[in-house]
Amino acid sequence: MSASNTIPPPGEQAPELLDGRIWVDGCFDFFHHGHAGAMVQARQLGDELYCGVHSDEDIMANKGPTVMNLKERLAATDACRWVTRSVGHAPYVTELPYISHFGCKYVVHGDDITSDSDGNDCYRFVKEAGRFKVVKRSPGISTTDLVGRMLLCTRTHFIKSLENVLAGTEGGGTDEERRATAKAMNDRLALYATDETAKAPGAEIWFWRASVEAKSEATAREKGDFSQFLNGPGPQPGQRIVYVDGGYDLFSSGHIEFLRNVLLEEEKLAKETDWFSEEAAAKRKQATGKDYGPAYVVVGVHDDDVINSWKGVNYPIMNIYERGLCVLQCKYINAVVFGAPFTPTEPYLTNLPWGTPSAVYHGPTKFMPLTYDPYTAPKALGIYRQVGEHEFSDVNAGQIVDRIMKSREMYEARQRAKGVKAVGEAAAREREVLEEEQKQKQAEREAAARQ
Repeated sequence: MSASNTIPPPGEQAPELLDGRIWVDGCFDFFHHGHAGAMVQARQLGDELYCGVHSDEDIMANKGPTVMNLKERLAATDACRWVTRSVGHAPYVTELPYISHFGCKYVVHGDDITSDSDGNDCYRFVKEAGRFKVVKRSPGISTTDLVGRMLLCTRTHFIKSLENVLAGTEGGGTDEERRATAKAMNDRLALYATDETAKAPGAEIWFWRASVEAKSEATAREKGDFSQFLNGPGPQPGQRIVYVDGGYDLFSSGHIEFLRNVLLEEEKLAKETDWFSEEAAAKRKQATGKDYGPAYVVVGVHDDDVINSWKGVNYPIMNIYERGLCVLQCKYINAVVFGAPFTPTEPYLTNLPWGTPSAVYHGPTKFMPLTYDPYTAPKALGIYRQVGEHEFSDVNAGQIVDRIMKSREMYEARQRAKGVKAVGEAAAREREVLEEEQKQKQAEREAAARQ
């Protein structure tokens, strides 16, 4: 028997069902751009989006073990640009009284089949009531796919030049197939860069072109060349330009909480001014039609080969396109720079399209094994700021992979249930060997840096 939800829906009963208040639900295990794809399509069907997140216990009973716990998964859905409200402990089988409690008339789900432990359709009740809508599933990505990459140590997902892929000049297949793939990828970037309504432009997208050395080493000081890929509203009057960078692999609660804390730090600074006064807010609304926050957050995302040069094995688990989509869907950011350098030098920072940033933030670094300080330039410019330890500081791509490897047998059983062949002891041992070899290389790199 499938586990049933035992926690009643929070809050008071909504007075009526609203056509524009949409309900989605799911596990949302290490929230990826496939999940976000369902969210943005659902949001386009209404005015509000309520997101139900199943409990760890219900998922275990119906599907198998989760990689991320409920609190981590809720942090991810809360951060999604198109989600109005997240609801934890949502029933695994969607119940009409439960969604009606929130005033949600329609439930939206992808065009794949979701079943409970008894093999029954999880959406059978809402389908029978005529309150179910279908959106397209994002191709080529799922939690199962990502777990497979970890277990098999594959690198076939790496992208050499995202600009070339988006232009249809790089990738497998015929010229026609590459062009079709490029169009689909371009369309998806534009969709994920929409604002909270999912219907208007939201985030900007830029590329930075420079030498491999400038992108991966501290010694190369190039200003490079910025090119805009997708336009957005841009910084609003009075906003501080804030820059952050990273790999954002397996975009998770650790990344999300860092980005959220960046905004909280900027709000603290704004409170020292009159930013939050009624008069200042009224002026912003009069000038732009709506109020906005004090910071404009620009996120630099590193290339696949830059991350791999530091972490080895088959990191990043997500390629730069996938990682970029994950960052774009996050409500805490305003712009993305693909191909950002590992070390933000003075020539890079002073030539950003928005000018030299007011602040460069960095958080707790436990995944990326640094042998030097990449942030000497922002420190010298007096714009470096640190985000301290937070609730999810330890959550990163390496820890997520460790969770899966330590519970490999359970995850392989889950893979088999999805029709994916188990990798066995040999493949698991191969990853362990590669991880150990990378640790040895890092130790040698650190020793050389101390000499």
